[in-house]
Amino acid sequence: MRKVLIANRGEIAVRIARACEDAGLESVAVYADVDADAMHVGAATEAYSLGGNAPSETYLDVAKLLGVAAASGADAVHPGYGFLSENAGFAEAVIGAGLTWIGPSPEAIRQLGNKITAREIAVRAGAPLVAGSDGPVDSAAEARAFAEEHGLPIAIKAAFGGGGRGLKVVREMGQVEEAFDSAVREAVVAFGRGECFVERYLDRPRHVEAQVLADQHGNVVVVGTRDCSLQRRHQKLVEEAPAPFLTEGQTRQIYDAAKAVCREASYAGAGTVEFLVAADGTVAFLEVNTRLQVEHPITEETTGIDLVQEQFRIAAGERLRWDADPSPRAHAFEFRLNAEDVGRGFLPSPGTVTAFSGPTGPGIRLDSGVRAGSVVAPQFDSLLAKLIVTGADRQQALRRARRALAEMQISGVATVLPFHRAVVEASDFTSETGLGIHTRWIETDFAETIGADPEFGTSVPDGARRTITVDVDGRRLAVGLPAALLDGWARSGGQVPAGVTPAAGPSGAENDGGTAAGAAAPGELRADMAGTVVKWLVEPGAEVAAGDPVVVLEAMKMETQVTAQRSGTLDDVRVDAGGVVAAGGVLALIS
Repeated sequence: MRKVLIANRGEIAVRIARACEDAGLESVAVYADVDADAMHVGAATEAYSLGGNAPSETYLDVAKLLGVAAASGADAVHPGYGFLSENAGFAEAVIGAGLTWIGPSPEAIRQLGNKITAREIAVRAGAPLVAGSDGPVDSAAEARAFAEEHGLPIAIKAAFGGGGRGLKVVREMGQVEEAFDSAVREAVVAFGRGECFVERYLDRPRHVEAQVLADQHGNVVVVGTRDCSLQRRHQKLVEEAPAPFLTEGQTRQIYDAAKAVCREASYAGAGTVEFLVAADGTVAFLEVNTRLQVEHPITEETTGIDLVQEQFRIAAGERLRWDADPSPRAHAFEFRLNAEDVGRGFLPSPGTVTAFSGPTGPGIRLDSGVRAGSVVAPQFDSLLAKLIVTGADRQQALRRARRALAEMQISGVATVLPFHRAVVEASDFTSETGLGIHTRWIETDFAETIGADPEFGTSVPDGARRTITVDVDGRRLAVGLPAALLDGWARSGGQVPAGVTPAAGPSGAENDGGTAAGAAAPGELRADMAGTVVKWLVEPGAEVAAGDPVVVLEAMKMETQVTAQRSGTLDDVRVDAGGVVAAGGVLALIS
């Protein structure tokens, strides 16, 4: 292994590039147009454009990625997390091209990445399970039939999903159809496949996971546990290692089941086996993530093990360096710094980071994919950076976390920092005798009132670029430049390069939905976040009641419903399905 193509973006691409440098390997970054000036591009040894902005035409385009590998001379591929990291077809394509795949085998990805076959493996391994469908459900009607047989609530899950995308919890029978359709849509956008299955949903459980390393020689160890119960919309916000307040029996059950599942699947690589721990102490297998986790740094900080370096070693055929499970030597928290407005229900907040300043001091690690000036695009995940805080024990780590979060400063986009600062003061989270949080604690128990961020973005950065031709020492080269730069150049009276036509106005301002106006008129149905219109739930001319869901918006791979602000008739739809709207933009009128 000499040169690694990093088939990803953001902070994880930066993390892998730095691991490559530590290991004496060269690295190759790839980027969408909107990411041309992103931090991960400069972190790698070299970088190549993928051309375009949609995930499907950039980081999910297998042919383009393999083309870059060939052009750059890369001999290995690291997929990071998300995108194609759990795509068996991509792994097969990488291996088929004669490259080293830094991850588990395609067969293991296929078996464990599919939550349905993963359940079958878990049954054979003797792992604890909750009731679930025998295979994918083909329709909302089948999901409803499962709910009628097993009771509510149920979880509709993308079979090839992860990270909370393509997962919908249904608590009322009338919600089954829309939840099923939404889960399928999210799964297709995020993972390229829409198959879903159904299982009983355990209310108010903890989410505990085991970090596993397994080599190609049959050796498996659990590097430690993590608690990831602080979630919103089934996506993690805060994680800690090791998972606190577990009994010795629960910990042993998790370790044993995690290793048994990996052995049953002939797993090799870094992976995570996830469990739910019910309020009565029952442990239930949830799923396997056949990749590096977002929260892997807290395991690294509490064990001293670099998990990316171990991925390199395993991919190179080396044996694990431990005969027994490594023991944690400290306690760590990870705070995901997402571009989301807590005061507006954690709505995504695309825009431009105007200032970014991290804390310092003992036990502080900041893994970032942005800096001041970085564009936070609506096409991709909302994660900006991760603040990792480590202490000798849980209480010291909490004290350091309070100081670090107070020092952390991000401007230009709304972030979840206000939530993090509040949660490290909440008794349910900070108690020395037990953990009072659960996976729905934010929605059901979190009593803090956090106002909307005044910096909540109202624009939609599109990352549009134009190509001009220049001569460099007599050699003709095509150079991509931000469209906004060229437009501004033209409006300022500067000479525009030949062949470049300035845009008529700001991107996304073609209709009233593209810009955020001032105070809303009573009849205006406005978007509460910037994003893309997925579908209208009611037809123009239909009567709606105040609070009825009217339209579905998608941003940063997550869907949200906009509800009617008043009763009346839906009229004058301004933004069709597939159109882009700014936060506060007018979607339609309700007269």
